[in-house]
Amino acid sequence: MRLENKVAIVTGAASGFGEGIAKRFAEEGAKVVVADLNAKGAERVANEIGRAAIWTQTDVSLRSEFDEMVDAAKSAFGRIDIMVNNAGYTHRNGDMLEVDETTFDLITAVNMKAIYHAALAVVPVMDRQGGGVILTTASTAGIRPRPGLTWYNASKGWTITATKSMAVELAPKNIRVNCLCPVAGETGMLEKFMGADTPEIREKFRASIPLG
Repeated sequence: MRLENKVAIVTGAASGFGEGIAKRFAEEGAKVVVADLNAKGAERVANEIGRAAIWTQTDVSLRSEFDEMVDAAKSAFGRIDIMVNNAGYTHRNGDMLEVDETTFDLITAVNMKAIYHAALAVVPVMDRQGGGVILTTASTAGIRPRPGLTWYNASKGWTITATKSMAVELAPKNIRVNCLCPVAGETGMLEKFMGADTPEIREKFRASIPLG
């Protein structure tokens, strides 16, 4: 029970990595706020976790909804120890010039600006408590970008740099900041990442990973 008495907010927690993180944290003793734009999915995950979880419908691109999520967490559990910025968005794998401005704006709002919103909302809370942890799901796309996902790659490169800078600046407040850099997982965005989900394309991705 490594997270006993801890309270965690997990965004994008209705499916994929976020669902896995929320459930794993609960198994380790944490109280969890399951936040997602998909209300039905968030409610399902929270119900499957049980009394240790609540759910919120949250659009992380909007500061007002972020504040409502934080207020719900404090109202239910009294504190916030862990903020997991997991919600993400991408464009379909393809020509960088064919990504429309609306999609580009959504990528930057969800993958980048939401981290800014999270910091404004939770850092003061964690500072008053004497510390905390901020985790963000970044991507190997921000370290070793592949063609076809240029604007998504750029957003994840921004995420990694923001994480490093936040880690240094917030260390004196006893707030640790880290990011996770997965390749591709079985999430709702997998087909967009690859352009099409076929055994042949999956094999191409695996071939680019040294350990397979």
